[in-house]
Amino acid sequence: QVQLVESGGGLVQAGGSLRLSCAASGLTFILYSMAWFRQAPGKEREFVAAISWRGGSTNYADSVKGRFTISRDNAKNMVYLQMNSLKPEDTAVYFCASRRGATVHDTPQLYDYWGQGTQVTVSS
Repeated sequence: QVQLVESGGGLVQAGGSLRLSCAASGLTFILYSMAWFRQAPGKEREFVAAISWRGGSTNYADSVKGRFTISRDNAKNMVYLQMNSLKPEDTAVYFCASRRGATVHDTPQLYDYWGQGTQVTVSS
């Protein structure tokens, strides 16, 4: 049974930082590209960042480029999202997702497994 468990969310002031973690189990982690999506109240789920199965390729939404960094540790079955210079508009539930294959994608329908999400709230 595949499980993705996010952690690291919380309340932070604008300009602050948070590091999200996603622990994966029940899958051969190195065969999966990984991504972070987010969903704010009343809005659709949107792409944040993705990383290829060996970490050699990454992709970011324009809204987070230069502020967020996605990384992975294949030895630990972990994926991370370092978020710096946070803004109130970054407030959302953040989801970890996995997709079997090497390449990165920004379309949520292409992802096979999802975590339950972790809340990130940025106060102004």
